[in-house]
Amino acid sequence: MEGLSVGSVLLTGCDAGLGLGLLKGLLEQPSPPQHLFAACLDPQGKAVNEVALGFPNVVVLPLDVTDPNSIRAAVGRVREEVGNAGLNLLINNTGTTRRSTLATETAENMTIVYTTNTIGPLQTSQAFLPLLKEAAEAEGQREMSCSRAAIVNISSILGSIEAVEAWEERQDVCYRCSKAALNMLTKCLALEYGSSGILCVSVDPGCVTPPSGQGMGPVTVEESVRGVLRLLARLSATSNGTFWDWRGQSLPW
Repeated sequence: MEGLSVGSVLLTGCDAGLGLGLLKGLLEQPSPPQHLFAACLDPQGKAVNEVALGFPNVVVLPLDVTDPNSIRAAVGRVREEVGNAGLNLLINNTGTTRRSTLATETAENMTIVYTTNTIGPLQTSQAFLPLLKEAAEAEGQREMSCSRAAIVNISSILGSIEAVEAWEERQDVCYRCSKAALNMLTKCLALEYGSSGILCVSVDPGCVTPPSGQGMGPVTVEESVRGVLRLLARLSATSNGTFWDWRGQSLPW
């Protein structure tokens, strides 16, 4: 089966976990991206630089999605590399959580998690919109796809209002609310950016870092990454504004 073929990708949250796994997975595709931007809080980090070693198509760059100045700097760095070709794929993977119950949840937790998980993807998507539009308008690009221009928000089934999965195992109200809001952001992005040829989706990668209960996702990051990349390769215009899991199954909002 053909892998995901895309010219340029910016992936946030490459310091560890799923982000690092997705970085490895993209490099292992039959046709790896010509430009792969590994955005992380610590660009000097050992793990991300070990993965990037020997790959001239990888640029490790600093990015704090909660800091508008950091986002602007990242946009400038990407622009230097891709020029007028634009950015094909933005994967908003950075996320955080605080373990809590409804009884112990706090305004501080809610603010910290919402700022990273919801406002971060909003600000990052807004800032990279001009580059995504340039990619969408490139000659030869017709159908909506992740190869043309797309925003993928890494979400969670825990943010599904209909499913409300695993409430007994982990309440984590701040995390659930932030991912529910992220899903609404995905829908808003799809409505606004779809006319420009930019595909926008939410994807639940499964519970990979760390495992948090039975039946909530894959055991390994590698399994999740394979599934997510297989999914991204087949998304099209009919997928715009939808919610998927790593197995390629549609999820309820």
